[in-house]
Amino acid sequence: MAFFYYFLWSSSNLRTFLFLFSLLTAVASAQLSSNFYSSSCPNALSIVKSAVKTAVSNEARMGASLLRLHFHDCFVNGCDASILLDDTSTFTGEKNAGPNANSVRGFDVVDTIKTQLESACAGVVSCADILAVAARDSVVLLGGPSWTVQLGRRDATTASQSAAGSNIPAPTTNLSGLITAFSNKGFTTKELVALSGGHTIGQAKCSSFRARLYNENNIEASFATSTKSKCPNSGSDNNLSPLDVTSPTTFDNAYFKNVVSLKGLLHSDQQLFNNGSTDSQVRAYSTNPTSFRTDFANAMIKMGNLSPLTGTSGQIRTNCRKVN
Repeated sequence: MAFFYYFLWSSSNLRTFLFLFSLLTAVASAQLSSNFYSSSCPNALSIVKSAVKTAVSNEARMGASLLRLHFHDCFVNGCDASILLDDTSTFTGEKNAGPNANSVRGFDVVDTIKTQLESACAGVVSCADILAVAARDSVVLLGGPSWTVQLGRRDATTASQSAAGSNIPAPTTNLSGLITAFSNKGFTTKELVALSGGHTIGQAKCSSFRARLYNENNIEASFATSTKSKCPNSGSDNNLSPLDVTSPTTFDNAYFKNVVSLKGLLHSDQQLFNNGSTDSQVRAYSTNPTSFRTDFANAMIKMGNLSPLTGTSGQIRTNCRKVN
């Protein structure tokens, strides 16, 4: 009988242990949710929105920069804000990787948002979530679709310059390379085309499209001539041209119309419509803006779910530029 009672006690303890362990496991692998900050920082989304609105009002291009910042973050080891970490004497971040160096921007806007959030609810809102929300708000402010941002990401304590250099497609990438790069992140070819439509806003440096202007034939003549005036055969590397020559500060489907008309600024843009497998999808978006908006929003939700740190992984950085 004593043995029987001991067994019951032991089984009860075991069940308790397993229950507590399951809770800890659930916390460690917590899922993202749209209401993650509803009680811990109820004004989080409005704080981000207000700051992004101010930044985009001051410079419309900043909307594209914040969208790009989120993309360049998520494509390197997931949406973990690793792109925001500064280099130090003992730490190498991603800011100086080829696709990011002297190109990715908007860090000061993120700093402003983070400072405001720390004042409202210290140590609660992650830098990774700031990037995700700021990207959505930027698109909306420039006339694009909205989507529900899933929240609860945590911030990385590491970064990978090498992964940033290899995972983010270069503007010189061919269609097969684009398909592979996006497929490696779980995206379909259709989602690749939809996300490329983010180039309906923003600008690019002369150095990133000069080779297309002077070496490629699948480019509309008058577009090439006018663009060459801002991007000579040598020098002026930092001169900017809009990725969407029609409506560079409005989020619409003009990017696809331009590409169909051989007015894609980057080599990678025009690769989407160059007698390849994505031609039909580009043409479809060029005539159906509603379809593009819906598919872009859904693809952005999917991108925001790329390998996030949740639960007890990572940390909530106090300063987005450095680990705590």
